Amino acid sequence: MQHTMVPSDRVEHVGVYGRDGSKLGTIERLMLDKVTGTVAYAVIKTGGLLGTRHHYPMPWSALKYDPARQAFCVEVTLDELASGPCEFDGDEFDWGDRSRPYAHANYWSV
Repeated sequence: MQHTMVPSDRVEHVGVYGRDGSKLGTIERLMLDKVTGTVAYAVIKTGGLLGTRHHYPMPWSALKYDPARQAFCVEVTLDELASGPCEFDGDEFDWGDRSRPYAHANYWSV
């Protein structure tokens, strides 16, 4: 029997594709709300073998699973994703702080 549940470790490293069909990156981690027990957002890792990796939070509600691709799709492009909060490899970023404003006016409620 198929169901909609998936363990968190099976979501990490799954591909994420943008509105234009290009691969944005992979899910690096899920951020869980300790009070409600729900997934607040996923951290998307972009970049490659020789380039610097960037890490972007994306509201969990914005990711839609595509069974044909066995990946997640979002209605943004890499440029739109890059307009929000970002961490470079080695940066200190407080993934729990959602109080700062970003270029995308409704970033945390996509």
